[in-house]
Amino acid sequence: MAQASANLNIMIKAARKAGRGLMRDFGEVEKLQVSMKGAGDFVSRADFKAEEIIREELTEARPNYGWLGEESMEVKGADPTRRWIVDPLDGTTNFLHGLPHWAVSIALEHKGEIVAAVVFDPVKDEIFTAEKGGGCWLNDGRLRVSSRKTMIEMIFATGLPFGGRADLPETLQDLARILPVCAGVRRWGAAALDLAYVAAGRYDGFWERNLQAWDIAAGLLLVKEAGGLSEPLEKGGNIIEDGHMIAANEVAFDGFAKIIRAS
Repeated sequence: MAQASANLNIMIKAARKAGRGLMRDFGEVEKLQVSMKGAGDFVSRADFKAEEIIREELTEARPNYGWLGEESMEVKGADPTRRWIVDPLDGTTNFLHGLPHWAVSIALEHKGEIVAAVVFDPVKDEIFTAEKGGGCWLNDGRLRVSSRKTMIEMIFATGLPFGGRADLPETLQDLARILPVCAGVRRWGAAALDLAYVAAGRYDGFWERNLQAWDIAAGLLLVKEAGGLSEPLEKGGNIIEDGHMIAANEVAFDGFAKIIRAS
């Protein structure tokens, strides 16, 4: 990777440390009786523990920065222009079921803009990193979004509503429009990795509704620095605040967005 800033090095160190703990816990998941109580409580503990590790590492290094994490209250920093946005375990349901597809996501926001990002997949030992203006990297290799131009050759990723969420009808309409004109849609259950995979050219695009800031903050910068585009699903919206978004390579973006936004 290119010369990393001090902040990015701090983020990488925190992600790797949390990842080591999560890998130990992941090894125990399959030994649990998978009941909502037992396994669910176990994963919650793993989640909290990972967030604690990340928070300690980042706060020790940058005590003045603010904090927004999935498992804890938001903290305003003494420096109001900077905050960490952290998902200690993106893909919790995958983790719970022993599925090896989950990640640690850490972003640094400065004056409302994401300026550094780390998405770490400990199972595959893949660490995706980006800094504003510095490109996007996977381990030591530079990443670019895909260059596919024909929709029927493209693969897209999304999330599917579960547990009675209200956006199911919209998502089914999206799928009815996109599936007939593309090579496939994947739902792997970790938005941070979905966006990292768009940055890596593994997916050609991604869309989803009702995401949280910590799900997507790091991934947004990965896509941007890999040459991709991302916008709010509804024009004029705010991706971080409302959580509805669409991302793709530059060639595919307009056609893909037109299909998804037709609802």
